[in-house]
Amino acid sequence: MSDPNFDISVNLTVKSAPDQTVVDIVVLPIHDNDTFPPSLSEFDNLGNGWLTRLFESGQLRGKRSELTLLGVPNPDGPKMLLVVGLGKDNPTRLDAFEISAAAIKSLLDRPRGRVEVKVAECISTDDHDAIVAGALTACEGQALYRSDPSLKLPTEIAFVGMSQEQLDRGRAIGESINETRRLVNEPPAVLYPETFASSVEDIFSGTQTVVEVWDEQRLNEEGCRAILAVGAGSVRPPRLVIMSHQGGGDEPPIVLVGKGVTFDSGGLSLKPSDAMIDMKCDMAGAATVVGVMHALQRLGVKQNVIGLCGLAENMVSGSSYKLGDVIKTRSGKTIEILNTDAEGRVVLADTLDVAKGYQPRAMVDLATLTGACMVALGRDVVGAMTNDHSVFQQLEEAASNEGELLWQLPMFELYDDHVKSKVADIKNIGDGRWGGAITAAKFLENFVDGLPWVHLDIAGPAFADTPRPHRDAGATGVMVRTLVRWIESL
Repeated sequence: MSDPNFDISVNLTVKSAPDQTVVDIVVLPIHDNDTFPPSLSEFDNLGNGWLTRLFESGQLRGKRSELTLLGVPNPDGPKMLLVVGLGKDNPTRLDAFEISAAAIKSLLDRPRGRVEVKVAECISTDDHDAIVAGALTACEGQALYRSDPSLKLPTEIAFVGMSQEQLDRGRAIGESINETRRLVNEPPAVLYPETFASSVEDIFSGTQTVVEVWDEQRLNEEGCRAILAVGAGSVRPPRLVIMSHQGGGDEPPIVLVGKGVTFDSGGLSLKPSDAMIDMKCDMAGAATVVGVMHALQRLGVKQNVIGLCGLAENMVSGSSYKLGDVIKTRSGKTIEILNTDAEGRVVLADTLDVAKGYQPRAMVDLATLTGACMVALGRDVVGAMTNDHSVFQQLEEAASNEGELLWQLPMFELYDDHVKSKVADIKNIGDGRWGGAITAAKFLENFVDGLPWVHLDIAGPAFADTPRPHRDAGATGVMVRTLVRWIESL
């Protein structure tokens, strides 16, 4: 695995009086109105109204996420100010996350010393943790293997005006998002089923989270023929990872299931090169489950949660599974294979069956499952399909609070016929192009046996082709915040 280049000292600073600490940059907020927040007014007064003059001349504005880096005319104190626009309205939790992230990300182009973030005075106390989480995610990018790191991390980021509890919570969430992103961003020659499983063991070493790994022999003993079939064409054998967080006594667990195809060539239904370039991200569902489990452990969440990752590499060789094959899954249901590039749902078939054995009160699976979901919803929205609207509504509320975009697609019974096979119980693709995200979910529904279940298709938002002001391109860590909030709310 790569050196994550993530060694950042984050301290809480609450100033009741001036101190002698050398500060390179102070990050300050500004509203899109005529009123300066207290910290900005303080620096304005030190420079005889210099910030007011800049504001009145239109050189300093408070538009949401607009950043203005200024040299400080006073020789004492910080060298520079980074003024961050909050917009006209009161900042939301998403604003707190993205504004903080954008501010820190803008400073990583060169070495910095101590950076003080003083935006908490304009953010709801309940959302102070989002300031910290956003800042930490800005410090992680996709350039894991550049000899000259593209992100130059400051020696320290100090968050001013918040409690230790909020700082600790924000750090746990931010680092958990980064765990997910780092796994997804690794090259497929580095991260494959065996090394993914080893990474999970390393992440939870010394914690209360119990990790169990099923190798190919155990998968065979358990009848996980679907996972084994997808991985049959690769020299890298499949794995199943089970993480157990026990915090809720004897109550039935929540179960999270992640698709972990560490590289997807399409198998014999070979993808064209352009469609294969970013297929290292096809394990983002599994990586998200790892990130959520990491956060639950760090936060000491009082719930029982099981996380499962079905891991395989979909490659081409003489032993690859073939079109026309019929696979008997662990549940006993049979699958006719009509497209080896519809492999994620085949992996999930066995993984969901293992999940059922924990008799969960609710199951959520996450998968970069279909391009059809991206056609329907674009690259920024998670598609949700469910057999239990009450569970979906809980997730929807959590996503809304965190500012992550989630949209429900229908699961009408008429779609069931689209995955019926003439030679097996079901087939692994629907009839033609239409409703592909839904027919994939209908396929998965065959393996949940009526348990409360939500399927999240994260194919669009899990991996970004281009950067944004608040994050680098590559893995995004979408749905980590939402799932943690949902589980805590139960």
